[in-house]
Amino acid sequence: MLIKNCNIIYLNKIENGSILVENGKIKKINPNECNTDNVVDAHGLYLSPGFIDVHIHGAGGFDTMDGTDEAINNIAKTIVKHGTTSFVPTTMTVSTKAIYKSMKAIKKLKQSGTEGANVLGAHLEGPFINSEAIGAQNPKYILPPSISNYKKMVGDCEDAVISITLAPEVNGAKELIKYLSEKGIVCSIGHTKATYKQSMEGIKSGISHSTHLYNAMTPLNHRAPGVVGSIFDSNITTETISDGIHISYPALRIAYKQKGTDKCLLITDAMMACCMPDGEYSLGGQDVIVNNSAARLKSGSLAGSVLTLDKAVYNVYKNCNLPLNEVVKMATYNGAKHCKVDDHKGLINEGYDADLILFDDDINIKKVFVSGKEV
Repeated sequence: MLIKNCNIIYLNKIENGSILVENGKIKKINPNECNTDNVVDAHGLYLSPGFIDVHIHGAGGFDTMDGTDEAINNIAKTIVKHGTTSFVPTTMTVSTKAIYKSMKAIKKLKQSGTEGANVLGAHLEGPFINSEAIGAQNPKYILPPSISNYKKMVGDCEDAVISITLAPEVNGAKELIKYLSEKGIVCSIGHTKATYKQSMEGIKSGISHSTHLYNAMTPLNHRAPGVVGSIFDSNITTETISDGIHISYPALRIAYKQKGTDKCLLITDAMMACCMPDGEYSLGGQDVIVNNSAARLKSGSLAGSVLTLDKAVYNVYKNCNLPLNEVVKMATYNGAKHCKVDDHKGLINEGYDADLILFDDDINIKKVFVSGKEV
């Protein structure tokens, strides 16, 4: 397949060109000749790597915690229409038995594939978090951080774990962070009441990422810099829910200026109501009301989002004074690095997987290709 007359989004520039796709890979950029009848004329649309969502709970009426192949597959089919070609299904603070059930489904679909976006592995959000920064997690299922509690959750699926969100100030967390980071699992600070000092100690122990910046963490104060201060004052990566609800646009702009676009990932933190009408849903067994694109528990706490990554890219592009290639990098290459798949995903590069999307100036997705096949 030849995709011609497209504006190709690279890491550091956007240039008009064409790409040749063969056997699910990008064979050649700007080929001199090609013998194929399958030609897609992009008519000047942008060609981008497919989006990678490293923190998503559900979509299309399905939740990762349903714990079934069907649920994960349906999430994959829903989000691929919005340009997400790879994702990391995210578990909640629920029983270890329920987490393990979901882990089995995630591992299976990572290996066998889906009818939509690729499953890269799992993100465990909790249960080793601080009950005072609970957000929409269920306090009933918080567990003390320990290697044995971790092993109960993941069982024989540890090879499918990409990342885990935990609170470093909780007793036992630092030992677990050391153990997990040595195994190559991304430890992310989140749902935490840590002070700046405790947060920096966690980073020294192996924390390399932070979960939904600004949300469910101690804020930046000029005398108590908190977790937000430690994120800004270290070189760990962070992620933003760029829906205009979780974070105001001025606060987003400050974060991108402070961290730089190499250290920020766009995520959705979407729950099952994503791509569904307003109404009543659930997240991790708790009732959620979705109204005017905001998902909240009955207590009023935000409960994930109904964001899609195409909308996140649009929001940042239109509100944060950043070049489009840098915004796209935060939704593609940075997520690939986070998941350690940046040697074959997240870039338009010869030899890379042909997970590609075509969109217009308003980031309306026109075509999606997963491994070179149009979805």
